[in-house]
Amino acid sequence: MNQSAREGAFRLEDLWPRFEGWLARNTPEDEAALRPGASAAELAGLEAELGFPLHVELKALLARHNGVVPRRSSTQAGAFVLGHGLLDTDGIAEWRRNLADMASEAVEEGYEDEVVGRTAHERWVPFAQSLTGDLLFVDHRGDHYGEVGEISFGDPEYRWLWPGLGLMLHDLCESLEGMAPLPTAGRRPSVHEGRMLEWVTG
Repeated sequence: MNQSAREGAFRLEDLWPRFEGWLARNTPEDEAALRPGASAAELAGLEAELGFPLHVELKALLARHNGVVPRRSSTQAGAFVLGHGLLDTDGIAEWRRNLADMASEAVEEGYEDEVVGRTAHERWVPFAQSLTGDLLFVDHRGDHYGEVGEISFGDPEYRWLWPGLGLMLHDLCESLEGMAPLPTAGRRPSVHEGRMLEWVTG
């Protein structure tokens, strides 16, 4: 199966209910942390802020849930995407501005090669954040369109994770349902106190 066929086989619209259903059954506080979907006006406002259309998978995710209730500590639920909490449209806009500013500053200051496309880019759209500030993003560059990456601040290069959100969700579901390691991300799932999902390194 080629990559385009694989992406078509793993549609976010089909996989998200499976993922959310697992949360509801096994980590109810995670499921309760999900916020209602973004409105058409909120999605249009985000796209206006970005200056380009959202990838269809990310737009579909936001239409289902506009992020999670913001976490203030590691004891709060909601970091069920590899230890990251989903951002709402405002958070996405803010973090994308930060990355665009970092890339622009690097170009102006003459260290573009160390930053642009490595730790920041104006077409990286973050969709989830950890308490330490690490980010998951959907790449909106032409050759990398739709890919999911992870930025760990302090690391010299972003980490490529999946060709798309649909494939990411498929692998998350498989890992959760079998409580099996997720080699792509180097983590394994663990249920903490019967209420929230943690992803343990290793």
